[in-house]
Amino acid sequence: MYHHKKFHSFLCFLLHSPKPMTTLTSNLNLISQHSKNHQQHHSSSIVEEIKGLIRVHKDGYIERPNIVPCVTTDLSPNLNVISRDIIIDNVTNIWARFYVPNSQIKNLPILVYFHGGGFCVGSAAWSCYHEFLAMLCSKIGCLIMSVNYRLAPENPLPAPYDDGLNALIWLKKQFLYQNENSEFSWWTKKCNFSNVFLGGDSAGGNIAYNVAKRVNSCESDFLRPLNLKGLILIQPFFGGKVRTESEKCIAGSALNLVASDTYWRLALPYGEDRDHPWCNPLVKLEELKVLMMPMLVCISEMDILKDRNLEFCDALESVGKRVEYEVFKGVGHAFQILSKSQVSKIRVVQMMDCVKSFMDL
Repeated sequence: MYHHKKFHSFLCFLLHSPKPMTTLTSNLNLISQHSKNHQQHHSSSIVEEIKGLIRVHKDGYIERPNIVPCVTTDLSPNLNVISRDIIIDNVTNIWARFYVPNSQIKNLPILVYFHGGGFCVGSAAWSCYHEFLAMLCSKIGCLIMSVNYRLAPENPLPAPYDDGLNALIWLKKQFLYQNENSEFSWWTKKCNFSNVFLGGDSAGGNIAYNVAKRVNSCESDFLRPLNLKGLILIQPFFGGKVRTESEKCIAGSALNLVASDTYWRLALPYGEDRDHPWCNPLVKLEELKVLMMPMLVCISEMDILKDRNLEFCDALESVGKRVEYEVFKGVGHAFQILSKSQVSKIRVVQMMDCVKSFMDL
C-alpha cells in the first residue's frame, strides 16, 4: 500500500490541529481553494488519482474537479416535496439536506441517508443525489435526512462514522426539544422519531452499516426515544485483499477495481489494508452479531461489488440475522443516480418499491 510520508504527516497535522482548523476541510472550502491554486500543482506531483474525480498531490494538496454539479434545494412542484439544508455541526461543517413530503400527513418514517463516493468525493448537494432522494421521498412517503459528512483523505475513517453517529444524536435532540415555535417544526411535527431507518449507497451503505454497529454496541437507551427500525444498504462498498469473481470479471461498471483500491488507500487509517473490518466485515463475523435490526441489501448484477454484497448477506443469515436482498438485473454500480437508460429507469422504480415495502413492515 502506497502512502507518501509527507502526505501522512500532512494528514496528522490536519487531524491534530486545533478545532478551528477542521472548518477548512469541508468539500465546499476545498473547491474554492482549487479554483485559485490549481495552476501551482503539476501532474508530476500527483501520488494518487481517480481520473475526473480526485487528485492527491505529494504535498497533501487535494483536487476534486466539479464533475457533478452541486445544486440548490429547488425542486419541481410536481414532486410535492420540500427540501432545505440544515447545519448539524458548525465545528466539523456537517450539514444535511432534508426532503419532506409537502402534505398534511404526519407520523412519517425517517430515513437518514449517506451518499456514495468512495468516502473521498460526493456531496448531499450533488444533482444526481438531489434528484434521486427527492423522487424517493415522493415515492415512498418518508422524511429523508441526507447527511453531508467529511471526506477522506483529509478526514480518513472513522470520521464519516463519527459524523453519522453525531447526525443521529442531533436528530434525537430535535425530538427532545421540539415545540410548535421551533425553527424546525416544519419537519419535526410531521415525522415519527420512533420509526427511523439508516441507509446509503456505495460508501454511504458502508457508513450506514458501521454507524448501526456503533449504535448497537452502545447502551440500549443511547438513542431513545429514537428507534432504529432497519438498515437499507444499496450496493454497499466493501472490499478485501482476496479478489472475488465479480471484481475480476465484471467490466464497464461505474466503479472499477483500480478506483476501488484507490478509494480504500485514501480512506483507511494509515498502515491498514483491505482486510480491515471497516472494509471487509467478514473478517470478524462476531461483529455481525451485534446488529439487532433487519436489513435490506440492494445489489446490482453488473457491479464489481456483487459477490461481496452476496457474501455479506450469506454471512448475516449464517449468524441468524434477518436480511432481505434483491439483485437488480442488467444494471451496474450506482445505476440509480448515474444511468439514464430505460433499463435503469425501470430498475430504479423496482428498487424504490423494495425500499417502500421494507419500511412498511
